[in-house]
Amino acid sequence: MVLPHASLPPRRPGHHAAARADDDAAHRRPGAAQRPAAALLVLHTIGAKSGQERDTTLMYCPEPDGRMLVTGSNFARGSHPAWTANLLRNPDAAVSVLGRRIPVHAVPIGDDEREAVWRELEEHWPGYRGYERASGRVLRIFRLTPVS
Repeated sequence: MVLPHASLPPRRPGHHAAARADDDAAHRRPGAAQRPAAALLVLHTIGAKSGQERDTTLMYCPEPDGRMLVTGSNFARGSHPAWTANLLRNPDAAVSVLGRRIPVHAVPIGDDEREAVWRELEEHWPGYRGYERASGRVLRIFRLTPVS
C-alpha cells in the first residue's frame, strides 16, 4: 500500500527524510525519471526509557498478508535508532497508515529468515542493504503484525 501525497501530515521540525523525499517527489518536473513513492507509516511506540508515546515516520515494506516490515537503518549511522529500542522493550505498538491507526505487535527478524527478508526489502528498494554495510552494524528489522 502506498500513501498518496495528500495524506502526508504537514512538515514539522525533525520530520524524517523519507517523508520529505516523498513530499519532494511530488514536485519533480514532468518527464523526470521517478521511482514509485515510498510507502510510509507513522510508528507509535512507548519510549524504552521515558515511558512516553513516541511517533516516528518510517518507510515500510508491505507484505501480502497485511504485515509490514520496518528497518532501523538510521541513515547508515553507527547507532540503532531509538524507535528500535522502544520496540524491543515494548513490542505492542501502533501504526498510522492512510489516516487509520492500527495496533500492531513487533517481532524482530531472526537470523533464520534474515536473508529472505533482505531479498524482499531490496525488491522494493534496490541497494537498500548498502545502509547495513555503511553503518558497520547489523540493522534491526521488525515485522509488524496487526492485532485486533
